[in-house]
Amino acid sequence: MTTSGILQLVLYCVLLAAVSKPLGDYMARVYMGEARFAQKIFGPLENLTYRVLRVDPKREMTWKTYAVAVLLFNLVGILVVYVLQRVQGVLPANPQALGAVTPDSSFNTAISFGTNTNWQGYGGETTLSYFTQMMGLTVQNFVSAAVGMAVLVALLRGFTRRTASTIGNFWSDLVRSTLYVLVPLSIVLALALVSQGVVQTFGSYASATLVEGTKDADGKSVVDQVIALGPAASQIAIKQLGTNGGGFFNVNSAHPLENPTGLSNFLEVFAILIISAGLCHTFGKMVGDPRQGWAVLAAMFVVFVPLLFFCASQEQAGNPMLASLPIDQAASALSSGGNMEGKEVRFGIANSALWATATTAASNGSVNAMHDSFTPLGGLVPMWLMQLGEIIFGGVGCGLYGMLMFAIIAVFIAGLMVGRTPEYLGKKIEAYEMKMASIVILVPGSLVLIGTAVACMTEAGQRGVFNPSAHGFSEILYAVSSASNNNGSAFGGLSANTPFYNTLLGICMFGSRFWLIVPVLAIAGSLAKKKIVPHTSGTLPTHTPLFVAMLVGTIVLVGALTFIPALALGPIVEHLLAMGS
Repeated sequence: MTTSGILQLVLYCVLLAAVSKPLGDYMARVYMGEARFAQKIFGPLENLTYRVLRVDPKREMTWKTYAVAVLLFNLVGILVVYVLQRVQGVLPANPQALGAVTPDSSFNTAISFGTNTNWQGYGGETTLSYFTQMMGLTVQNFVSAAVGMAVLVALLRGFTRRTASTIGNFWSDLVRSTLYVLVPLSIVLALALVSQGVVQTFGSYASATLVEGTKDADGKSVVDQVIALGPAASQIAIKQLGTNGGGFFNVNSAHPLENPTGLSNFLEVFAILIISAGLCHTFGKMVGDPRQGWAVLAAMFVVFVPLLFFCASQEQAGNPMLASLPIDQAASALSSGGNMEGKEVRFGIANSALWATATTAASNGSVNAMHDSFTPLGGLVPMWLMQLGEIIFGGVGCGLYGMLMFAIIAVFIAGLMVGRTPEYLGKKIEAYEMKMASIVILVPGSLVLIGTAVACMTEAGQRGVFNPSAHGFSEILYAVSSASNNNGSAFGGLSANTPFYNTLLGICMFGSRFWLIVPVLAIAGSLAKKKIVPHTSGTLPTHTPLFVAMLVGTIVLVGALTFIPALALGPIVEHLLAMGS
């Protein structure tokens, strides 16, 4: 790797760790009702929202009531997005007169954005009107992210309350996450992106006369190029901050009007992880021990940083398949050599690898390079990060509550080793919590492996694969891993906008989101009813380097045991073939 590339990656990690602390403390004050200055600004709008919704924010909910509210709210949102796509042809803000989206694509997209996955099997600029993008997708970008944050806060209350039957109010947590955190950060980021040239307009698509004419696929002469426009900056800001990831344009953040400069690229990739990192400190402050938040954040960095540098080094090493061809992979001054296929020259290898690693460490899914063109082992990194369960930072809220499930597993294993009932944050971890945590960990992996097997064994699944052998298998495995972990990124090279894949991936997205939320809330309700166990000399400290190592070991071990066989059939064997083995 180049010195410049290393410095960029190091700077990113240092800034991420530094900014996460003040942001996390602010979010803790929001959820604890202590953000006095912010309440003066957003309080009136918050109260108005409660009156419109006709809810009492002070009315506490049991975990079952909380779960029902989450499910009903999301089901309504999914239905609204589906209907908007089906009738967009008669709705306003549609200057290109785009017609209705097909039923299977509408089904897939509605579930995708309702579950914070934002998988896209369509081209945004040729499929969805401005109205559908704004009122359907952008709204879901806000509320689906807020749902994940709300569920996390409910879980944290389970750790802090004693002999309580309630875990908070979903509507209050949802509104505060949106108004106090997501909206102000999105406004600031959107303005910064507009300053860099990201498009924000309601005007019709523009056209430009080509310097040299060309011909289309039908052989007809083409002298003008249509330039897609739209209110992109506002959607891009929340897609990154809310770890949503759906691109306004088809090529996502590789598009020059969605990500035009090096500064816009840094701001967007920084926004992907900042809230998820900050929530670790929110966790520490809300449970009354900031060291707990630092420990979890450290575990995330311990996994993230080596994988980041490994991905970058694999891309910098170049493509071994080109070594025997008359191609000089070291000729690019911008990349200082390496695999530049599928990458934007204005970003280079380091920033492409950083984005690929960050977007799959979070449940973001946006891309500024084509992962399908990465080297086999370089592409393995984003794939495996998703398969770990989207917990290495992960989605806003959902990433941290997924990580806490692994923490529960880790303390349970430690308890078995010393013959003591495990405890975490003063609460005994018993059979019920272990069963629920096991569901959270096993469901995504099961959906990935079963979904991949179904796609590989059926004619409809095989028909979507355009590449042979191991790489074609990797494309299927990546797509199902992305859907089953609510990520949304795509390897590419797979024809996924078909009834088969729209249905399969829609089922995976729905199951992975809500089959995890319900067990997490069940654990929150169970923990809230328990007393705080006094700390003794036999209690396992969960803020030490030893526990961080145990937590990381648990994560890696589960990921290795679950997915190494599948990875061996895909990127690993592809790497061996490329090396001539």
